[in-house]
Amino acid sequence: MSELRCRKTETLEGEKDLQREPEVHTTHVNGPVKAEEDERSEFIGGAEDKQEKDEGEVKDAQHKEEESKKPESPVKRSKMSSACFLQRLVRVFLGCLAAVACGMLYAIYLSTYHDRKFWFSTRQELEREITFQEGSGLYYYYYKHMLTAPSFERGFYELTIDNKTVSGQTINIVERLSLYPELITSFIYRVTSSQDFVEPIYFYVGAVFGLQAIYVTALFVCSWVMSGTWVAGMLAVAWYVINRPDTTKVDHAIPLRENWALPYFSCQVVALTGFLSNNISSATEMFCYLTMSATTFTFLLVWEHSHYVLFIQGLCLFLLDSFDLLPPRKMADIHKVYLSSLFLAYLFQFQNPTLLSSPLLSLLIGSVLARYFQQNMKVGPLVARVMKLFLHFHLVFTTGITFSYLVKKLIPVSDSDFILKFLEVKFGLNTTTDFVTNFLLCQESFQTPGQDLFLRLTQASVLPFYFLVLGICLLSTLQTIYRRLSGQPMKTNLRLEDGRIGEQPEVIYHVFHTLFFGGLALLFDGVKYLWTPYVCMFTAFGVCSPELWMTVFKWLKLKSIHPVVLSLILSTAVPTIIGFSLWREYCPRVLAELADLQEFYDPDTVELVNWIRSQAPVAAVFAGSPQLLGTVKLCSGSAVTSLPLYSDINLLRRTEDSYQVYAMRSAEDIYKILTSQKTNYVIIEESICNELSLNKGCRIKDLLDIANGHVVYDKGEIYSFSKHGRFCQEIKLNYSPYTNYFTRVFWNRSYHVYKVNSVISFQY
Repeated sequence: MSELRCRKTETLEGEKDLQREPEVHTTHVNGPVKAEEDERSEFIGGAEDKQEKDEGEVKDAQHKEEESKKPESPVKRSKMSSACFLQRLVRVFLGCLAAVACGMLYAIYLSTYHDRKFWFSTRQELEREITFQEGSGLYYYYYKHMLTAPSFERGFYELTIDNKTVSGQTINIVERLSLYPELITSFIYRVTSSQDFVEPIYFYVGAVFGLQAIYVTALFVCSWVMSGTWVAGMLAVAWYVINRPDTTKVDHAIPLRENWALPYFSCQVVALTGFLSNNISSATEMFCYLTMSATTFTFLLVWEHSHYVLFIQGLCLFLLDSFDLLPPRKMADIHKVYLSSLFLAYLFQFQNPTLLSSPLLSLLIGSVLARYFQQNMKVGPLVARVMKLFLHFHLVFTTGITFSYLVKKLIPVSDSDFILKFLEVKFGLNTTTDFVTNFLLCQESFQTPGQDLFLRLTQASVLPFYFLVLGICLLSTLQTIYRRLSGQPMKTNLRLEDGRIGEQPEVIYHVFHTLFFGGLALLFDGVKYLWTPYVCMFTAFGVCSPELWMTVFKWLKLKSIHPVVLSLILSTAVPTIIGFSLWREYCPRVLAELADLQEFYDPDTVELVNWIRSQAPVAAVFAGSPQLLGTVKLCSGSAVTSLPLYSDINLLRRTEDSYQVYAMRSAEDIYKILTSQKTNYVIIEESICNELSLNKGCRIKDLLDIANGHVVYDKGEIYSFSKHGRFCQEIKLNYSPYTNYFTRVFWNRSYHVYKVNSVISFQY
């Protein structure tokens, strides 16, 4: 857009110069002519004076014509072009400098905040590892394993046939946990000899923070590219940082897969935005295409849920293509990117069948086949095109669903039926007593977000402006869709005066993008980490875009003030006011947050891990909650019965068995369950056994009672009832038959560790 403005300014100034030049030359010529006429009038009569005057006027007109044809204006035009190019170069340089500075400052901010929150630099190695919350420390364990292996190749091979993680199972842990970030980071740490000047844990944490810097920089660039000013990028970053609790989880669970994957997705979105733009050169388009290909493949490689995110993105692009808002050539290129990335990810993830049955691949297959059979879909009158459009939607989704069904029949996918059952319960279409389904529904990520999310976004001023920008862009997009279905062509070279922000393909994509992810964020709280960052970016683009304000003035038919001038003023004044207010209100808060020394210390967990390291056998198997087992595996290396991985239905079933120690079951039942998993020690947590929560239906013991049929409903209230007491409470009383099967070997305020007796001793 900035290029169009420069060309327009150059043309206007060139026209002004051309208008000024004849005036100057006319003044210069008229002087001698008038002097000559005065001299001749002294010697010649009135008739000759009139004749000479007429001849002078003719010569003057001829002279004007000759002067206007002289090649002075191209010289000035080239000077103006050079000045415009220099101006653009300076703007691009300053914008790139600001983008890199924002990324670096954000990484420094994260590092400082993390150190202040956990006292990271003053902790011992064990205490640092415990700060990885939500069971995410499990991923860091395999990073350590790769560094301690004799060679990278040997370490990689051991992970592909791992039998020391889940008891009684030999699994490919690289595929199961998507460990490519740890593999790549450990490889870089080895080949760069970083062990000479940085500790492994600092290198690992620094890699994650560096990716977050890239994430922020990508949001900056995306808002800059769409609006034409890097002020939008700075505003997007400011909103992102202010709303950090709703934009990222990196400050408390660093090794999570999404913290590695989402920076690549943001780079992919930036490349896609540039690729969709009409006003780019062929070289820039090729660069965007290659960047999009690399980041799409990487995104699929490092996160097991990435193909669902790309499916939503594919739906947005599918709508652009269906409404004829995107050139068919570009849509075909995007299909090639998706298909090649899926194929490569399938190979690198050891022929992962989940990718073959993914909704993204089904959508691509359906879309390609529908385009082949409906080659004349985008021609004809309005009614005919609407009918063809509905037929196209039906054909695409029918073909996609059929393809997915056939793939699941040929290649059985363990979690395919479970996902449908989960969605039925989530949307109230069915009820279930299944522990795993209810357990997932009670996870914060799958629950409906509370009003506090929207309150925080409103207080940061992002949500009101977001609705304003989205409303304007959506209405303009609907106008564009109507014009395209009516047979009107789309303008490829839009001017500011046109006031049609909804005719830019990249803007239309982001409208669909934010609508789809926003709808999902209203259903699942975890999706807010995909939606909120792009809310910040999209809103910053809108308030800084003259095209958006010009679109409004075009609708209002503003005539009292020139709309172009007013739109340029508002696109500068509004973000300036917003930025000043954010700086005034939130800058002191951020600085105070960095200055605040928080206290995070978990002495009970440290004591437990030290006991396991010193007293438990190396080959011992531990049972417990998934989050705690992730910490046990990280700090001791012992085998465990389950992992904190909620995308694997088999591990979730093992988690249900491990949680039975909090149910109303007999000692004999618990003993049989634990021995079937080859458990040597079981860890009982006081926080789960005596959990007090307002939402009683989501406590672990309540979910177990519902699944085991140990509940009684009376007048709308739920009561637990069984002939056996709650195991986690009864075993502490230290009486038979519990002492026959289990022996307490360690306890503190938070944990009780019981050894599962290999030989049952019947003591009364």
